Amino acid sequence: MNLRLDESQRAFRAEVRDFIAENLPEESRRGQSLLTGVYPEPAISVPWHRKLAGKGWLAPMWPKEFGGTGWTGFERFIFENECALAGAPYVFPLGLRLVGPVIFTFGTQAQKDRFLPRILTDEDYWCQGFSEPGAGSDLASLTTRAVPDGDDYVVNGSKIWQTHAHHANMMFTLVRTGSGDGPKQAGISFLLIPLDTPGVEVRPIVSIGGDHDVNQVFLSDVRVPKSNLVGEVGKGWDYAKFLLRFERAGGFAAARLRASLKRIGRVLESRMAAGIEIHPDARRRIAEVAIDVDVFEMLELKILGPLAAGEDPGPISSILKLRTSQLKQDVAEAGHLALGEDGAIWPTEVESESDALPGDYLNSRAATIFGGAREVQLGLIAREAFRR
Repeated sequence: MNLRLDESQRAFRAEVRDFIAENLPEESRRGQSLLTGVYPEPAISVPWHRKLAGKGWLAPMWPKEFGGTGWTGFERFIFENECALAGAPYVFPLGLRLVGPVIFTFGTQAQKDRFLPRILTDEDYWCQGFSEPGAGSDLASLTTRAVPDGDDYVVNGSKIWQTHAHHANMMFTLVRTGSGDGPKQAGISFLLIPLDTPGVEVRPIVSIGGDHDVNQVFLSDVRVPKSNLVGEVGKGWDYAKFLLRFERAGGFAAARLRASLKRIGRVLESRMAAGIEIHPDARRRIAEVAIDVDVFEMLELKILGPLAAGEDPGPISSILKLRTSQLKQDVAEAGHLALGEDGAIWPTEVESESDALPGDYLNSRAATIFGGAREVQLGLIAREAFRR
């Protein structure tokens, strides 16, 4: 790989930096710096979402015909790297990076016309209805059922771990529509459910870090128009596999990991300046993780850089997900080490970057579970290697 920027790429980087400097709201930057969960709250991310949408830079993974940027993979890398290093918030990805590609790849023209613009304008805020209390890593065991009734489906069941469902107005979900004969994957369909539909109840789940990011959604005789079914009946498992590859390899994660390390570095410097004794291994561990992030970034560039907008990243996404999750935990552990004994003190309010590190450490324990558990990813990688 040639990683030297040519003249046009240097000009693009300068344009991105200038745009961020002029448009990034200070409230959004500060909110991202104090983040303890996976995604910032809408009050933090949506103002930045709107700034990017106004510039036409919101959906670099989308084909240009649907509102994408037409950037090369390396331009995407430049953009995401500059956003992360400037402290811009992580734009909530479930509409942009997950259901959006499913709709523009498999949806009807009416679905594309209806839903894609509303993702870009943030009129629709999406959550994901895949996991169930009895169907997590074995997702194909899901039991939420959609029964046809006239022009509608009547949906009953429960979904769990819905990130930001308490903020969302739409949920893309997997439902069982088959008779139960044959492989369990064959009877699953992909349905779009408005969360203001009668019969939908969202209950909060508070994480180990004290955050309310996830929820359980109960569906009781929820009527959903058949026009909200994406693709063919019974093909939802194929669409879910397509979506999960985008979830696991949807962006350049190294930039965000490096931004988190820089936050830890600032905390360490402030503690040293205050004369606080530092754990003897803290700086060494930060350096080790920083090297690992640099190595991972080369892998991302090699794999994601050549991909065209909207192109399926394929099974290599499992490798990226596996490594990203482990590095997320490594970064959080380095932050915990930087706090020393103070890491055992739970802050009553998150008012500084050091206050954010204990919650970040605890929440990172789930990184190797959500989006496909570590063991599942290893199995996918092994099966792909065996086929080759």
